[in-house]
Amino acid sequence: MVLGQKIKKLRELKNFSQEHMADELGLTQGAYSKIETGETDVPYTRLEQIAKILGIRPEDIIAFNEHMVFNVMHNQTGNGLVIHNQISQSEKKLYEDIIEGLKKEVEHLKSVLDKLLMSEK
Repeated sequence: MVLGQKIKKLRELKNFSQEHMADELGLTQGAYSKIETGETDVPYTRLEQIAKILGIRPEDIIAFNEHMVFNVMHNQTGNGLVIHNQISQSEKKLYEDIIEGLKKEVEHLKSVLDKLLMSEK
């Protein structure tokens, strides 16, 4: 997997849009898209910026391998799935951080909803 594909997968895991990433980087969406498609080289300074937005280290982007996280393949008959669940510690930490962030977001949204419901009474 090339660097742009890794950045795309990690962006998707964070549920960020290309527009969000482009805004954070001070780029147009089209210019950012070229990073993910490999049309634009990514200097290390840009990789650091991308990693910061994603909340990870540049090394985590470079080392990311989605196939080690969850690899779905058809067996010889095409009927089965083979799931590999071996992940590196950095990938495990990334997913744990994502889960924790989502839990916090859910709690926040619950409190906002509770306040709205209380104000209607």
